[in-house]
Amino acid sequence: MPAHHNIDHEREVWDAYARSTKDKVFDSEPALDWTQYAGHGPGPELLGAPGTALEIGCGTGRALAYLAQQGVKTTGVDLSPVMVENAEQRWGPGGCRFVCAEVLEYLRDNTETYDAVYSVFGAVWFTEPEELLPLIARRLNPGGVLVFSHPPAIPGTTGAQGMYKGGFAGKAMYTYRYSYTPSAWEARLLRAGFAEADAQVLDAPTPGHIGTLIVRALVS
Repeated sequence: MPAHHNIDHEREVWDAYARSTKDKVFDSEPALDWTQYAGHGPGPELLGAPGTALEIGCGTGRALAYLAQQGVKTTGVDLSPVMVENAEQRWGPGGCRFVCAEVLEYLRDNTETYDAVYSVFGAVWFTEPEELLPLIARRLNPGGVLVFSHPPAIPGTTGAQGMYKGGFAGKAMYTYRYSYTPSAWEARLLRAGFAEADAQVLDAPTPGHIGTLIVRALVS
């Protein structure tokens, strides 16, 4: 069954997350890592050499800041106005542009195109892929690339899964995440209009710890 997203409710969830991570925004340095383990796995080379890049669910903005330092024209979209305000204060002077918007609405309404679209534990994990992926494909320039990462699916689970935020006591704050096997992600990307798709699970640096799903897809 499809998840029933309430955007106002989910914005409240991510605003709470933004307040809890404010120090990370202002204390962090620019970096683009795809995994949850510092220095582990591939880096920005997965994006190739884009002239323009869009990050969906841009969070703290430090990945955008890294690309901006390399001369890439960067745009970040995030649902949380609190997060966008924090990121603008920290990284806006360095040339990053931030937009507060729901990602599906942004991709439908905005006609800009990009050489690269990416998500690091961001909007691809939290947005219905059957709606999101075709919109991304239409916003990529010829030869453009989509790269995203998030934790792999828990064995035996697939599709939309409820996710409480902030623990299991107090106000019920939750969102939905979307988990699929690597082969299922590849099939969805090809159906959405991508010419090539590769999805892999990178093992954690410590055996038995949670790995990282890393997906890369190209349009023709």
